[in-house]
Amino acid sequence: MPYQVLARRWRPKTFSELVGQAHVVRALSNALENDRLHHAYLFTGTRGVGKTTIARILAKSLNCEQGVTAQPCGECSICRDVDEGRFVDLIEVDAASKTGVDDTRELLENVPYAPVRGRYKVYLIDEVHMFSNHSFNALLKTLEEPPPHVKFLLATTDPQKVPVTVLSRCLQFSLNRLPIEQIQGQLEHILDEEGMEHDARALYLLARTADGSMRDGLSLLDQAIAFGGGRVDYEAVRDMLGVSASDLLPELLERVQQGDAAGILEGVRALAEKSPDFAALLKDLLLLLHRVALLQATSEAWSASWGERECFEALAAALSPEEVQLHYQIALVGQRDLPLAPDAQSGFEMILLRMLAFRPYDGPGSQRVSAPMRTAPAPSVPVAGASASPAAERREESLSVAEEPFAGEGSNPFDDWHALLPRLGLSGMAAELAAHSEVRDWNSRTLTLAVDASCASLLGSLAEQRLLDALRRCAGELRLCWHTEEVVDTPAQRQQQARRQRDRQAREDIAAAPLVQALQDGFDAELVEDSSRLVEH
Repeated sequence: MPYQVLARRWRPKTFSELVGQAHVVRALSNALENDRLHHAYLFTGTRGVGKTTIARILAKSLNCEQGVTAQPCGECSICRDVDEGRFVDLIEVDAASKTGVDDTRELLENVPYAPVRGRYKVYLIDEVHMFSNHSFNALLKTLEEPPPHVKFLLATTDPQKVPVTVLSRCLQFSLNRLPIEQIQGQLEHILDEEGMEHDARALYLLARTADGSMRDGLSLLDQAIAFGGGRVDYEAVRDMLGVSASDLLPELLERVQQGDAAGILEGVRALAEKSPDFAALLKDLLLLLHRVALLQATSEAWSASWGERECFEALAAALSPEEVQLHYQIALVGQRDLPLAPDAQSGFEMILLRMLAFRPYDGPGSQRVSAPMRTAPAPSVPVAGASASPAAERREESLSVAEEPFAGEGSNPFDDWHALLPRLGLSGMAAELAAHSEVRDWNSRTLTLAVDASCASLLGSLAEQRLLDALRRCAGELRLCWHTEEVVDTPAQRQQQARRQRDRQAREDIAAAPLVQALQDGFDAELVEDSSRLVEH
């Protein structure tokens, strides 16, 4: 017996076997069970999500010898004929090959005649949007008032091209793209039934590449089985799909985090040697950042299909949540701009360099440093004959300033909180938490801080841990005690007061300008203060 591809062999034969589309199954099942059947249905959705499959199951439900039911028996001669594609009262039409009005008129000539074997004569018109305007016009009247023994089932991937006059005569069901998890689960079920070895990570790659289409997923699975010699192996599937270049993405992110521009460009050149699809690689980068963000939010988000857990945990520890979100946004916008770049490789390089350029920065005079690790950084060991990169030198200089110890237990190293903060090398939410806090007490290696209520939600988060790590690098082992209460002299309040003062001075300077006064005197003009805005440099 010739081999039958998985997409045909595993095509669902009942609504219960259908993967996904629960909203459509529920509506059709209720209509069948309660005898509330419409004369025309339109199924829309991308390729491979079950449009024609649902239409064939509906045709079988309408004509099963056991009666109209949402659960056709699958054993009677009519059910078997529908499954095998030879039921005479199911007329399947490919609108892409029969676009002419003469073809449509010929099709409709037999509508008045009763079905040969079944209860209903069912017309299944696939890709109906390919009909010409004349064909749609010929179909309209029959579609609106067909004989009681006729049902029209229309399917299309592009409902925008179907005239509204046709849409208004049909019950329309929009089929969803299938989630990766549903496709992966079905692939696993099929391989278990087929008795074939498989790797969960390989199935995840196939499901992701299927892009919401079950049929594409099954076709890829057929290809993977052939490629792997009867087993679905992760390495083989990765090579087959050409995604091995994505293994270098975590290293690229680490170089972005380290501020190593030369290393980034070198890494992209290494990627280019594998001739990757940079658009697909950018999607993999977005997926990597998404998983890191999930892992930072909760360890329960981990899935074995992701790959090596140590890699993701290392990135989650090295990058702050703010940096992950920023990198994700830059990559997301870069996905839109990538086709506009001179070439895909240079576009991909610019996205990574943009991540590097927009890393958190604490203002003029401060150094750009890597996000604090959750463990104390190991001392750097110079290599003979090697010179450090400028980024590494800046980082070493900043850390050497931040690690300079304070005086001993007897003095209060936190008397001047405002002068201390720039030395801590903080960024993002950790810097915000520190800027909205005041020192209340320093006693027995315990630092008591009061925080403004607007930032109290940051307590217990990674921002607090990063602040504590920075303080320990400066003053040695200590613990933090927090009070949520009114504050009067935080660095943030001082900065705001200074900004208001500069703003008032700028408005006074504008009002005193000779040109402004001349306009007021000569034209009775008024100075609208809210129309000016101080720009900080």
